[in-house]
Amino acid sequence: MDMELKEKFIKLWKKYFNNAELPITFYYTDEEGHAEIVKSGTVSRCLIGALSNVRKGKPCCFDAGSISCFGGKRYLGFAEKIRPNFEYFLSCGIPGELEGERYKKSPEIVKDLMKKQPVFRAPARYIVFKRWDILEESDEPEVVIFYAKPDVLSGLFTLAGFDVSEPNGVIAPFSSGCAAIVQNPYLEKDSSDPRGIIGMFDVSARPFVSADELTFAAPMNKFERMIENMEESFLITGSWKIVQKRIGER
Repeated sequence: MDMELKEKFIKLWKKYFNNAELPITFYYTDEEGHAEIVKSGTVSRCLIGALSNVRKGKPCCFDAGSISCFGGKRYLGFAEKIRPNFEYFLSCGIPGELEGERYKKSPEIVKDLMKKQPVFRAPARYIVFKRWDILEESDEPEVVIFYAKPDVLSGLFTLAGFDVSEPNGVIAPFSSGCAAIVQNPYLEKDSSDPRGIIGMFDVSARPFVSADELTFAAPMNKFERMIENMEESFLITGSWKIVQKRIGER
């Protein structure tokens, strides 16, 4: 990690976003020792719940054995299989056998949806999560994840689009909570013009975040551009100062 970049962002974040929560990051590695490895059954079954401690400043590391949720394993790239009868699980269920989440109207829609989903394989044995301010020089963050309230989210959204003409420089694809902060932004890093991802619309994941929070995630190559643009963007205007004051009051 570039320590100068790390400190630069912390100062700019404080300058323009007051005391809003710092982001967390993740990266894949085959090396042990970057953070304590999570043992299966010791944290929330849902990855979003398990990341609560990371938000508080405690790094953690997951491997294929750390995660008991089918979706978590898949969307972190540790397994390709999905749970049996997934098309029914995500839709109407099977009477007397499986309760459906009813996120899609029919099993057929789910099947068609899954054909459009990318196949994602973790590039290394471990995934390490750390909050931005405790990153060390040996860390190489690949994605940055914000848990953001509406005013902060508006700032991140607008900053992400500052240097692009594409109106969809930030997207909000249908996905699980963990796909929104891991798989989707990670795959964006290889794009010629990587996009930001707004997420945490997953009703199953919502109980693990505050009622007024969504997530904004971006690959590091996108985020570095956002940092460089901060002091020539809308953040220096009177319009933002009005919003910024409101952020500071909450």
